[in-house]
Amino acid sequence: MADPAAPPPTDQLATTTLNHDPVSSYVTRAEFSDRVPIRSIISRPNGGSGLAGQKVRAGGWVKTGRKADKDSFAFLELNDGSCPGNLQVIIEASLWDLGQLVPTGTCVVVDGELKLPPAGTKQKVELRAQKVLHVGPVDPAKYPLPKMRLTLEFLRDFVHLRSRTNTISAVARIRNALAYATHTFFQNHGFLYVHTPIITTSDCEGAGEMFQVTTLFSEAEKLEVELKENPPPSEADVEAARVLVKEKGEVVSQLKSAKASKQDISASVDELKKAKENLSKLEERSKLKPGIPQKDGKTDYARDFFARQAFLTVSGQLQVESYACALSNVYTFGTTFRAEHSHTSRHLAEFWMVEPEIAFADLEDDMNCAEAYVKFMCQWLLDNCIEDMEFMADKFDKGCIDRLKMVASTPFKRLSYTEAIEVLEESVKSGKKFENEVKWGIDLASEHERFLTEVKFQKPVIVYNYPKDIKAFYMRLNDDNKTVAAMDVLVPKVGELVGGSQREERYDVIQQRIKEMGLPVEPYEWYLDLRRYGTVKHCGFGLGFERMILFATGLENIRDVIPFPRYPGRADL
Repeated sequence: MADPAAPPPTDQLATTTLNHDPVSSYVTRAEFSDRVPIRSIISRPNGGSGLAGQKVRAGGWVKTGRKADKDSFAFLELNDGSCPGNLQVIIEASLWDLGQLVPTGTCVVVDGELKLPPAGTKQKVELRAQKVLHVGPVDPAKYPLPKMRLTLEFLRDFVHLRSRTNTISAVARIRNALAYATHTFFQNHGFLYVHTPIITTSDCEGAGEMFQVTTLFSEAEKLEVELKENPPPSEADVEAARVLVKEKGEVVSQLKSAKASKQDISASVDELKKAKENLSKLEERSKLKPGIPQKDGKTDYARDFFARQAFLTVSGQLQVESYACALSNVYTFGTTFRAEHSHTSRHLAEFWMVEPEIAFADLEDDMNCAEAYVKFMCQWLLDNCIEDMEFMADKFDKGCIDRLKMVASTPFKRLSYTEAIEVLEESVKSGKKFENEVKWGIDLASEHERFLTEVKFQKPVIVYNYPKDIKAFYMRLNDDNKTVAAMDVLVPKVGELVGGSQREERYDVIQQRIKEMGLPVEPYEWYLDLRRYGTVKHCGFGLGFERMILFATGLENIRDVIPFPRYPGRADL
């Protein structure tokens, strides 16, 4: 006899097919699962109406649920995260306790038949449940995400659950699409993906705002506990052990002089060895002191895990350059860290960077690559993530789709830093007021960047050839000896999106730049080797991935576009 709880035979479910045609009369089951993703049902030009009559298994989390017709059945709006839309599921009371099904957040898996809803309803298709296979119940009195509009700030207190909301799930799909676009762009252009280290001993930016990686504190705490439980030997204990070693040594000498048996001498030597080992252990433990190890009044990092100071990286650029100087075109895409005590809407302690590096290329090539990459990502979202972008346009930023279209199709304006300052100075003369002073030599503030791209030129702007004093040591010094071959891509909404430069490939020049900036040379000796041995003209840039998502979605706070935000005072999960 068949198990009544077993799933129905495959032929009773939706036909499995590799045909992904959105107007096909078949639905495709999820790979590695026996359910049909909701996206493959409702995200069709006909809204899924052409699938009426198909039997499917669907699962998801209840967005909204309500009982109807004197509690004889329930309407569930089910979402599985595959798309912004929900599948309406109708379940009769005879199949399950409806009170357990309707609370927001409940997980439900059902077998059923797709039906055309009554005329005039917004749904194009609905699922009539025939069997309930799984219910993950929720206590509505305790579930922290009730069926109401919640602020993004509130959701940051529930980072483990906030992905169930429409906004954060849409951001997750947009983020995924941009990551896919990133790899697609660089792979299509012959770049190799290189995994650069998270732990580093060099400071790429020279800013010093780095998280230190150390085991000294934990080891010191362990030692303190151990010394309380097992105090170190006293000087008298150590002296007694020395005396014993001396006595055992004399015994061995006497036995050898007396030409004692080999067996007696061997036994005496063994006792001497044990006495010496015990003395060595006592002397070692007598040196143990609580606290961080010191040498010459400073922390002794030779006793640390890596035998030197180590940090969480602020950039993979320096390391990926070593691969560019062998493999030509490379990129890294990973997590970076800044120990800045900043609570602004544009800063995180942990964030993601996309950093390509191109050998045999100059600043012009760098700007061309950055512009092409940003355009590619914008077009990718328009082509592959339009439903989620329409959601963001409806809920947060009505102009976000138009902004993507503009950037994808408009040549970027390019002007030198000096020209940009002149534009800003002219605007000040015309009555524009900035909080930050405008003069040659300043690092452009966000308000300056956004004025250039949103007001003056009304499109993306690339500013290049910045003053050397406000840029990193590795940027190539220009012939004027005042500026470096650096460039920033500025876009509406966020200002700086990309920062890059042609790298300084001349050994004597970069060595002098390191000294000028007061940086220690030793941590960069390996980097200087790239200039000593087979130096090559090369360039690259870094794109702040979360800033790209802010730009695309129109959201205001960077903490809402990364799955698990880390910032001062918060590192949940």
